[in-house]
Amino acid sequence: MEISIHNWMRAETLEKTIKRIAKLGYDKIEIQGAPELYDTSKVKKLLDAHNIGCWGSVTLMLGERNLLAKDKMQRANSVQYVKDVVRMVKELDGEMVSVVPATVGKIIPDGRPEEEWEWAVAGMKEIYDYAESLCIKIGIEPINRFETYFINRGDQALALAEAVGPNCGVCLDTFHMNIEEDDMFAAIRRAKGRLVGFHVADNNRMAPGMGTINWRKVIKTLQEIGYDKILSVEFCSPLDRTPANPYPNSIETNPKGLSAEQKKFLEDHGSSAVTEAFYTMLTKKSIRKLRPLI
Repeated sequence: MEISIHNWMRAETLEKTIKRIAKLGYDKIEIQGAPELYDTSKVKKLLDAHNIGCWGSVTLMLGERNLLAKDKMQRANSVQYVKDVVRMVKELDGEMVSVVPATVGKIIPDGRPEEEWEWAVAGMKEIYDYAESLCIKIGIEPINRFETYFINRGDQALALAEAVGPNCGVCLDTFHMNIEEDDMFAAIRRAKGRLVGFHVADNNRMAPGMGTINWRKVIKTLQEIGYDKILSVEFCSPLDRTPANPYPNSIETNPKGLSAEQKKFLEDHGSSAVTEAFYTMLTKKSIRKLRPLI
């Protein structure tokens, strides 16, 4: 296995992120699903210069992005967005895209269950066909009930993947599994053969090792089902705004380069822009916990 990390948590240049993770010993990056921000030819040169590969991307299903929207044009625009992310990953020689079908933070449905299932399958099939033509894997990612009402558990993601196509996969996340699964290790085992991505954060969404998840058992279970790809670090640290804050210098009071979309995403997750020192600490703790286990 190799270790990757996202780049949507801190407002900084991609070059700064890549230099940090290269120095700390990461293998790859999971680039944020914002294709409009990147000139992929320049990004590829930057990655190559630091011996960092692109593992893939995760869709940022915010605002009007929703494969389950009642409005047909909104669904079509959302499909196109995911296809653009797939194209970006292909141009960066990446391998997979994790897809959250519904808008993150939306907990009220637009339609009846059977309608939304039909919309989800249709949209995902169009994305899947495009991804297959580019040899990019799609992983449907369950996230917890407080962020979506639609796909919360591995079994739900597997059902959608099976309805979409034989090579459609799932991407599991330990933080979300810790909330939604009755047994996260059984959920991992049931994903055997369909697991194409794996996000790691502790039960408190801090860096692996800063909570209660049994990381040795997680890695062992992944090895049991033959998953030998990437562990993709995806902490999203909740920030304490009270005097009890154990990390008093964690909040960036004057963030620069943070898009309105990124700011909303972080705030919706109980987080905020973080200082460089705090972010570097989390990044370092993650790889120091995971590397010896793989």
